[in-house]
Amino acid sequence: MNKQITHAETFTSLHEKGNPVILYNIWDAGSATAVRDAGAKALATGSAPVAMAQGFSDGQKIPLDMALDNAGRIVDAVDIPVTMDFEGAYAEKPLGILANVQRALETGVVGFNFEDQIVGTKDLYDIETQSARVAAMREGCDAAGIPAFINARTDIFLEAHPDTHDEVMLEDAMARAQAYADAGASGFFAPGLRDERLIARLCDSTELPVNIIALPGTPDTPKLAELGVARISYGPVPYREMLVWLQDKARSAFQS
Repeated sequence: MNKQITHAETFTSLHEKGNPVILYNIWDAGSATAVRDAGAKALATGSAPVAMAQGFSDGQKIPLDMALDNAGRIVDAVDIPVTMDFEGAYAEKPLGILANVQRALETGVVGFNFEDQIVGTKDLYDIETQSARVAAMREGCDAAGIPAFINARTDIFLEAHPDTHDEVMLEDAMARAQAYADAGASGFFAPGLRDERLIARLCDSTELPVNIIALPGTPDTPKLAELGVARISYGPVPYREMLVWLQDKARSAFQS
């Protein structure tokens, strides 16, 4: 069997409610091998660290060709599944998404984060529009013959202060999870959500594996597992912590 297909199937199987796969986000081949050697079962890029490591800001500012070249280098450097934070797939319309997903799969990645935020704004696509976009991504994966994991992300919670997260937002998120599942999503990503009760309700409401990001204030791994989370990622946190370490070491060297 094609190795990429095998990795895609393995990656999907790692998503278990109550036994979450840990994705300590990486940004290049070097960080990928380091995290692999630490015991990772799979790897995930983060769009922000990938961009910042190359001198760009987040939000599809890094050119698509450069982002895909970076993804390919990561895949070539490790022999475990790699999923790519593809932001908005560098396209608004379904045909552009389909084409870009097929290009991305040529790098060897086996999954995508795909967000419903309109890139460059704080607005979200409406459910119908984003569902069509998710369906286009699934069509691109199917056309390539790769059962890639589409982690459909909603920015409902990320764009609001945690103290304002409420039932209305949760109902919107649950509706999006169902619509995205119907369109072909493999998982549902709710970055920014950290309220235990809301996380539990979200996990109970959908058959999709739920992804929570380990930002400050988020429940720890055992608690997230207890709540039914199937995937825990770290986003830009590892890169930012690495920068703090690097600056501290450099400062000490300059002052010695």
